[in-house]
Amino acid sequence: MIAIEQARLEPRSLRLPLLIRLEPAGSRVEISNDTLGYSTKCSFTYGILMTLSRQDYRTLIRTQRNQLTQEEQKRSAESLATHFLTLPEIKQAQDIALYLPADGEIDTSIIIDQLRHLNKNIYLPVIHPFSSGHLLFLRYDLTTAMVHNRYHIPEPKLEKDKIIPVAQLDIICTPLVAFDKHGHRLGMGGGYYDRTLEPWFHYQSGPKPIGLAHACQEVEQLPVEAWDVPLPKIITAKQIWDWE
Repeated sequence: MIAIEQARLEPRSLRLPLLIRLEPAGSRVEISNDTLGYSTKCSFTYGILMTLSRQDYRTLIRTQRNQLTQEEQKRSAESLATHFLTLPEIKQAQDIALYLPADGEIDTSIIIDQLRHLNKNIYLPVIHPFSSGHLLFLRYDLTTAMVHNRYHIPEPKLEKDKIIPVAQLDIICTPLVAFDKHGHRLGMGGGYYDRTLEPWFHYQSGPKPIGLAHACQEVEQLPVEAWDVPLPKIITAKQIWDWE
């Protein structure tokens, strides 16, 4: 098993202040997996990558994680799940939102299975059918009927009695394309999680966000926009990044 290192980093109050201004609702960016001419290994030269645009980062990091082998994906998912379950906030939480992986994202099925054995309530995001650019969260269990959303990602079939208000969740585990040493998160460009996490960012109210990622999704410094919500904690198979 990979030995974990926990990084205690500068608290959120010491980061550059951000004023939330969200991207246009539902403007998730669709890009190809073509490379940019850079090496697609998980180790790379940060000095080169710091000159890239947000779109360049999306292309490059998505390509890298899609080139991980099935065995690498499996080992990473197992190690991340072990670290995830040691977190005090996970032990204390009852209602936890996760996501199903797509496009090379780290596999969450091990975490979901283990949380079920601990009798935790699990929820998955569903694209809001009426409020553009927003998410709902629905209860997810072994009998949940699933459909594919507009991005071809499986999500629970919308049933009103399965919806939980976001404020009642304890934890939201967020997918991401890339992250940096300041806790900034780069998503796919739709702003869904930035909108969901806005109350937590401004008022520390609502569910705590935790990012899940492969180690090779780390970059030195991301270009940051005003609408981005930095995360207090990100977990990879190798390390817990903690900015609290």
